[in-house]
Amino acid sequence: MILGLPLTTLALLVVAAFAAGWIDAVVGGGGLIQLPSLLIGLPQSTPVATISGTNKLSSAAGTAIATATYLRKVRVEWKIALPLMAAAYVGSTTGAQLVRFVPRQLFTPLVLVVVVVVGVYTLRRPALGLETNLRHEGRARVWRVAAIGLGVGLWDGLVGPGTGTFFVILLVAVIGYGFLQATVLTKLANLTTNVAAIVVLGLTGHVLWGIGATMAVANLTGGAIGARMAIRHGNGFVRKVFLVTVTGLALKLAWDTVAMFV
Repeated sequence: MILGLPLTTLALLVVAAFAAGWIDAVVGGGGLIQLPSLLIGLPQSTPVATISGTNKLSSAAGTAIATATYLRKVRVEWKIALPLMAAAYVGSTTGAQLVRFVPRQLFTPLVLVVVVVVGVYTLRRPALGLETNLRHEGRARVWRVAAIGLGVGLWDGLVGPGTGTFFVILLVAVIGYGFLQATVLTKLANLTTNVAAIVVLGLTGHVLWGIGATMAVANLTGGAIGARMAIRHGNGFVRKVFLVTVTGLALKLAWDTVAMFV
């Protein structure tokens, strides 16, 4: 037993954290791997809030190193990034407050439909996101980016899975960013929401610091490798990983939807 878990269980959580960090760094969606792994690996008596807090601690580490890697190689428009981050913070905080009153099971079928639409939309537009082709300027772009941050941040606080994927596709489809630039902005927004969640959940005792820190090292390593690969291979590579991630998310949501009625 290490950190209260069998060695095999802890090792599998570390592997899951590495894979989640890699996927998150490239396009987002690592929560599809890491959160279910924690749900399976931790004792059944572990509160949902504690699972979420531990997941956020690990995710934040990988997101932070991926963000730092991107910032060294990719230019960021801070006049756009800062409103996105601020709105995402507000949205996530609001969602976390509202989640007590919203039955989450109602969201799964809805998200499944949205994810399938996003995947088909991207697949049918081979040139989408391969180059930056901004559609809005000045305040029009700022307000649209802020709306994306608020909406997706709210989703992150309410439910969580698919947050990075939604950030990326909206920044690509609505604003006109290439996948690589959209991913950089997504990392900044996701880091903001992760830190906010860690503060709230950490102060209320809902973080397993030992397990979270161990997974954080693996997530950080995966994030660093994933970010470098995305920068090296460009928008085409990110687009392919995006489509694979969307497919995985759709399959998981479909399974969850079927399970609710069986």
